[in-house]
Amino acid sequence: MCGICGQYNFIDQQPVMPARIKDMARTLTPRGPDDEGYLFSGPLGLGFRRLSIIDLEGGHQPMSDQDESVWVVFNGEIYNFPELRRELQGFGHTFRTRCDTEVIIHGYKQWGTDVFNHLNGMFGLAIWDDRRKRLILSRDAMGIKLVYYRVDAATVLFGSELRAILAALPERPDVDMTALNLFLRYRYTPSPMTLYKGIRKLAPGTMAIFENQSWRLERWYQTKPRHFSPAKSDAEAKEELLDIYKRALKRHLISDVPLGLLLSGGMDSGLLLGLMSLYGDAWPTYTVGYGKSAYKDDELTDAAETAQLFSARNISVELGRASFEQSLSRIVSILEEPVAASSIVPMYFVCERARQDVKVALMGQGPDELFGGYKRHLGVHYGGYWRGFPSWLRRSMAASITHLPRNETLKRGVYSLGIEDRMQRYRQVFSIMPGSTVDSLFREGVLPDRAGDSIRGFWKDLEPEMEGLDELGGFQVLEVRSSLPDELLMYADKLSMAHGLEVRVPFLDREIVEYAERLPAVFKVRHGQRKWLHRKVSEGFLPHAILNRKKRGFAVNVVDEWFHHSLSHNMEGHLLDDSSLMFQFLSPQAVRGLLDDHRSGRSDNHKMLFSLVVFEEWLRAN
Repeated sequence: MCGICGQYNFIDQQPVMPARIKDMARTLTPRGPDDEGYLFSGPLGLGFRRLSIIDLEGGHQPMSDQDESVWVVFNGEIYNFPELRRELQGFGHTFRTRCDTEVIIHGYKQWGTDVFNHLNGMFGLAIWDDRRKRLILSRDAMGIKLVYYRVDAATVLFGSELRAILAALPERPDVDMTALNLFLRYRYTPSPMTLYKGIRKLAPGTMAIFENQSWRLERWYQTKPRHFSPAKSDAEAKEELLDIYKRALKRHLISDVPLGLLLSGGMDSGLLLGLMSLYGDAWPTYTVGYGKSAYKDDELTDAAETAQLFSARNISVELGRASFEQSLSRIVSILEEPVAASSIVPMYFVCERARQDVKVALMGQGPDELFGGYKRHLGVHYGGYWRGFPSWLRRSMAASITHLPRNETLKRGVYSLGIEDRMQRYRQVFSIMPGSTVDSLFREGVLPDRAGDSIRGFWKDLEPEMEGLDELGGFQVLEVRSSLPDELLMYADKLSMAHGLEVRVPFLDREIVEYAERLPAVFKVRHGQRKWLHRKVSEGFLPHAILNRKKRGFAVNVVDEWFHHSLSHNMEGHLLDDSSLMFQFLSPQAVRGLLDDHRSGRSDNHKMLFSLVVFEEWLRAN
């Protein structure tokens, strides 16, 4: 796990300035405290910071082949590198290290850009083909790692983090109003946008190729999942999924440094610990919570019970409301892009504690998106029944629900699931508020026309993957390719690497994802029960007391509850202060209208209000 950066003057071929590349790399030091390296070749400059995980002595980057015709800087892990190494040796390639980076070099020489389809892992990387004067930037299929880039008339700047690019610019770019509109709708900024004008991030499974004085974007990861035919039996699917879980977990345990687990009290990380126990014992686990005084069924107690079940060494981190509020500014600054998920705070602190003992930590992210673990999945799956009601009945029921105090989730569901157009329906399910309400927050004349519709364009090349899938399966394609990487995985990467900790997500192994996408909805939601097949596999490892626990993640419900009932004076001040930076773009009257409705109990606007607070913190940090 590392940080990469670079510059290529692909039009005029002017030499890069080494000092600029070194300034860019210096911003990535927390990601790579163990080593640094550079390549300067006329118009190209590559920078690298390393967190040593595999082949501690031989993994220096930039890395090249023996004749220095192909160079790589690489952030991530390739879990199937032993198999690829043997395959490439069979083609006559000679390896000089034990490092997974080297399979990318020889794989590119063997297969060209199709090498990415051979990689099972997480990566953000740059390949320099010296003979063709070709630079390739690429992001892994699931979007676990990030690559930011900025292209002007003659130059591309890129990096694992925004701050590397910003270090090379004379001044910070303006805020992109379309991106801000999308952030307020979804609580994150969808790829390929960022809140900075002109700076983009690669979407998962895409690459940017610079050669012959031009450049282009391509989606290298293109699948068209189809349901298994003949259909799997329940027993067959359960056995196959368990086998795939075991193979994936074994791959993710490869490490030359200490490894642990970020453990919540729920089923997903509990199953992960159960699988880890097949390959070792006394694993260190790390849990964050708020104590019994804040939450009677606190995560700390639940996780300790799970850890004890597998003789793991559990370390707990207890947070209070004061620590949440005091740390928010710093955490938002680390994120570089605002993400208005309350779990950013516990994630930061649990990673901080884990890094004291280990360099690598596994995390149980993924089964919710793959197997239907959220309430919205019930709505998406059963939404066809609602659309099947006569329109007059739906209108009458919707009107009654609209007048209920709060119940925002139900109101949004009634509105979004009644939409006939599939992609428009999905878009509204993701949104935390109707688009018209979000648009009304902006000052007159600031927002471009149809800014909120831009996400349809970003999803356009994903639509072929949805053909032939049921309603739930199509929605999950967007989750796995868009919302999951741009929100949860993005902040997991930033907050873990801020402490020099590598976080791995075994449940997002390509073999698991591609198997889950071929399962029909009946294996995911059955008789109102979510994550049905995943739960069946978990039954072989976990007692019913754990399987039936209420979903809480890292106790994030506590933070939501704090914000739901009463805003702190500090946070409230952001929304009431006329000098708040957000009011360059947003209407103070509209924002305060949301606050008044929330306080009065007419609406539950805590998600949008928290988004506004995070945005203000982001502006102040920048």
